[in-house]
Amino acid sequence: MGMRALFVGAVVVMAGLVACSSGVAATSASATSARGSATAAALMKSKKAKAAAAASSASSAGVREGLCTAPADHRALAARVSADISAGLRGRNGEHAVSVYDRATGLNCVYNGSKHFDSASIVKAIILAALMRWHQQTKTSLSSWEKSEATLMIEQSDNDAATALWDEVGMTNLQHFLNLAKMGETQLGQDGEWGLTQVTSHDEMLLLRLLTGSNSVLDANSRAYELNLMAHVTSWEAWGVTAGTPSDVTWHVKNGWLPDATGWHINSIGAFTGHGKDYMMAVLSVNANDDDDEDYGIDTIEDIAQRVQHDLNNAKLTAPSAANVTTGG
Repeated sequence: MGMRALFVGAVVVMAGLVACSSGVAATSASATSARGSATAAALMKSKKAKAAAAASSASSAGVREGLCTAPADHRALAARVSADISAGLRGRNGEHAVSVYDRATGLNCVYNGSKHFDSASIVKAIILAALMRWHQQTKTSLSSWEKSEATLMIEQSDNDAATALWDEVGMTNLQHFLNLAKMGETQLGQDGEWGLTQVTSHDEMLLLRLLTGSNSVLDANSRAYELNLMAHVTSWEAWGVTAGTPSDVTWHVKNGWLPDATGWHINSIGAFTGHGKDYMMAVLSVNANDDDDEDYGIDTIEDIAQRVQHDLNNAKLTAPSAANVTTGG
């Protein structure tokens, strides 16, 4: 009887262990199934999130239309500006470079962006920016003399004032500013020949973007000071990319012209702000045709500018597509 009871007890214990094991297995299977469902759901959610992020990234990265790129919402604007820049250049003698950037829409257009041109007087905007940066670093204010010279240099494009400030800032500080601004394509004129500084529309656009947006190179006071002078150039210096600017948009401009053995160098750079507008333009040119004078170069720049101004202030082109406007979710 004792042996039989012991055997029965063992059977009962074994049955209990088997039942327990089955319960654990069932529980484990259930948990695994739940985890699997949760993982599948998480993967699906992750895939959807990645797809949405990819779509968003593709939209923000932009699409190319000829000379211009822009977010998908502004494909029509990119196509129109590209066509108008090309139309403005068509049939014009000489060599040209054009850069346009609109912060509000994300439009960016480039034609011959890295081609070098003699700067003529547009280098004066670099001189003043380097002067402002130098005072930021030394934690000093502009002297009354510097303010007077800066005003003459920018508002009246006075060459003597430019020479005085070029010499005062010095080549080391001028180059330091270019390095900070990442204007690596710009080559400073040597032996005091500031007007022979080699510039590109790419680098001029970097300068305009520094002057019009928050950055670590030029503080708000420095930017405001220079932009204010560029907004008050005398009437005979207000030509160029300002052509076609709407009356409710403020322009900030610096122009330059230089005749030499290689021809007429005519350049114009400008930023445009106010009433929701925040765009900039640089047009550089040189013409070796003996029959083409300063006015010919100015006419070319202003024709391009008028076309671009019209496009960038066309509400139908600059407003985002209704199909791509979200209302939340």
